[in-house]
Amino acid sequence: MADTDTEVAEVWEDFHALVNMTSPELRDWLVNTPDGVDTYAPEPDLDVHALGLRVLQLLSKRRTDLTSSDVDLMREVADLIHSRLRNPPEADVNDEPWRDTLLTLGHDPTRADSPRGPDV
Repeated sequence: MADTDTEVAEVWEDFHALVNMTSPELRDWLVNTPDGVDTYAPEPDLDVHALGLRVLQLLSKRRTDLTSSDVDLMREVADLIHSRLRNPPEADVNDEPWRDTLLTLGHDPTRADSPRGPDV
């Protein structure tokens, strides 16, 4: 793997701090949510549901089993979650498209362990 152990450890920690849903919770969400329903992507060609399925696969891996593409995916997902959390809806964190996108990526913004604020 091209990344150093320190870089991988940092990405791993950031990813697992942000993905606050368990594998069964994420799997149930993805199974019960049709592709693309009430989610939106930062880029029109990004399939958030497919990304969620890849997050689910990552959650079953140990750090020592990660490939460089796994680490890249973890960075991408962490960046997307950070971006969403920096731009919450004005009215309510239960805003469905915003929250559903985060849930599809494995992050429940209504949980106490969800980071909030501009420093996310």
